[in-house]
Amino acid sequence: MEKKNIDWSSLGFGYVKTDKRFVSNYKNGAWDAGCLTDDATITMSECACVLQYAQTCFEGMKAYTAEDGRIVCFRPDLNAARMAQSCARLKMPVYPEDKFVDAVVQTVRANAQWVPPFGSGATLYIRPFMFGYDSIIGVKPANEYQFRVFATPVGPYFKGGVKPLTVRISDLDRAAPRGTGHVKAGLNYAMSLYNIVDAHEKGYDENVYVDSATRTHIEETGGANIIFVKGNTLVTPKSDTILPSITRRSLVYVAKEYLGMEVEERPVALTELGDFTEAGLCGTAAVISPLGTIVDHGKEIHYAGMGPTIQKLYDTLTGIQMGRIEAPEGWIQVIE
Repeated sequence: MEKKNIDWSSLGFGYVKTDKRFVSNYKNGAWDAGCLTDDATITMSECACVLQYAQTCFEGMKAYTAEDGRIVCFRPDLNAARMAQSCARLKMPVYPEDKFVDAVVQTVRANAQWVPPFGSGATLYIRPFMFGYDSIIGVKPANEYQFRVFATPVGPYFKGGVKPLTVRISDLDRAAPRGTGHVKAGLNYAMSLYNIVDAHEKGYDENVYVDSATRTHIEETGGANIIFVKGNTLVTPKSDTILPSITRRSLVYVAKEYLGMEVEERPVALTELGDFTEAGLCGTAAVISPLGTIVDHGKEIHYAGMGPTIQKLYDTLTGIQMGRIEAPEGWIQVIE
């Protein structure tokens, strides 16, 4: 299939309207069949629950043109399961996980011309999301919901592509114990906007959040999980308020099964930061972005940037996604 006439290499991480999106509505206790539509606009009441009380959640994943020319998506079943968890926490009706995956497949297939070519450095970002649709003025869940999936071609999440990042330990909190930090709720990201703008204005790429109860352990950044390397060991912070990143879970498997590394998923103390040689931010958008420096209130902790282990993890995971390396069973959803 002929691709769109786009300078793929110049794409940033931004929205480009594509041809089709999937829409399904929940009313009277049931989801309709859903369909693809050309209409990218949403019309709703000024009193819609999502506008008044932020009852919304979302997911993010990517479709790729693999080395053999097939269009594939990476582990959409895990995104479906995570959205189901988010919906349950926010008192929203769960969109059936098999139908979620089918909606993603339909959306990507309908926008196949927008999937960047293999080797371009760009990907098709897929955004499933759900929100409370009907008019709600009292504080309570909505009665009607809309589930949508759109797709947009994107370049690197961080400007300049894969380069060592400089981040800071934040004075603000991302999530409270027993709160919503473990689900992909829109409200979590709204809370981080002030802080990310402030970080950028002060020359940092991101904020590193610590646990809000004791402020002694690393959690994650505003948009990605953190991984650390020490010798032949991959260390990932563990906390009930960390979003369970699908990329991070995949890297843990890659480290163990492909690279023969030891893996520790455990609380990581602030006092340990100087013990690690490499570090990175991982997530769907960035895959892995290497950390160069963490600044802790004037104290700088330096890492190897794209060191040898982070590079191997990155190359192996992207190799699996692009079809250069054999994937574990069930990891790759072939679109066409």
